[in-house]
Amino acid sequence: MNLSEKMSYLQGLLDGLEIDTTTKEGKLLVQMTEVMQQMVESVDDLQAQVDELTELCDILDADLGDLEEEVYDCDCDCDCDCCDDDDDFDFDEDAEFYEVCCPVCDEKVILDDSMLDEGSIECPCCGENLEFDYFGFDEEDNDDDLSAE
Repeated sequence: MNLSEKMSYLQGLLDGLEIDTTTKEGKLLVQMTEVMQQMVESVDDLQAQVDELTELCDILDADLGDLEEEVYDCDCDCDCDCCDDDDDFDFDEDAEFYEVCCPVCDEKVILDDSMLDEGSIECPCCGENLEFDYFGFDEEDNDDDLSAE
């Protein structure tokens, strides 16, 4: 039995008892049943809204799942660039990285040994050509000692 059915049952009991509504007790019982009826209607409205929002959330969840599958999943087992598969990248865990500060835009740029071996790079932020001279740089020195010219 749901809440509306229980309220209808109580209303039927009240009507069946033929309570005198001119007495204080009768007036109180009638007012209480009216308030309870309004509460039942409010709860029913809220439940309908919750059901509607739950259904909407389920739809959004399914749509988001489809979108995630489309964007992040790739069932392609080929060794091509269509998947943007990062598994093919050979990351050298022993590689050393250096942080330099661009003298023009003051942005920090992270470099590895191969970039330093090239002698210069273009700053990714401002496009300034950064030249490096790291001969004589000791591994014991601080990373901040490396500077861009």
